[in-house]
Amino acid sequence: MYKTDQLKKMHEQNNGYLFTSEVVNAGISKTYLLRYVRSNNFERVARGIYVSEDTWPDELFILQKSNPVLIFSRETALYLHGLTDKEYSAIHVSVPTTFNTYRLKHKGVKIHQYQRDLHELGIMEIQTNYNNTIRIYDRERCICDIIAARKDIEVHTFQTAIKEYMADNSKRLGILINYADRLSIRDEVMKYVEVML
Repeated sequence: MYKTDQLKKMHEQNNGYLFTSEVVNAGISKTYLLRYVRSNNFERVARGIYVSEDTWPDELFILQKSNPVLIFSRETALYLHGLTDKEYSAIHVSVPTTFNTYRLKHKGVKIHQYQRDLHELGIMEIQTNYNNTIRIYDRERCICDIIAARKDIEVHTFQTAIKEYMADNSKRLGILINYADRLSIRDEVMKYVEVML
């Protein structure tokens, strides 16, 4: 297969994206990639990430591809789960305490840091509106996080998320309480569970 055909197949499989790391792993040089990108009017949207001219850039997907360790959380995850009717005004992410947050802060991203075992608690995959797969916290972890940070969450967003979650027949209360134990907020979470059920 010709290199051009390989690259075309790659960006078709990746919803219009080309990733330098993937291209190099396929045995194609960066020089050839740059020629292909220029001749096909791709836009560089982040370091090592190019998007075709007929693809709308997916901000969340690009951010996570550039920083694979981050997990979308708080208001961003609530919105993606349909637990709030209000779109997030800032992107919220969670990262391990060892992660260098300078570049993310510079982009205006709201950062929440956790020890590695808690950072990895409740991760799941979801499709963005652009049909790209990203990693976010599941609904139970989102509820625990907003209860733990309720003073920092807008009242309407907080109340809507709690009501929507508690009214959902697919809620997993056992997992919610397990997460609450691990995050040391069991008493706070139980107050809402008891009142809403």
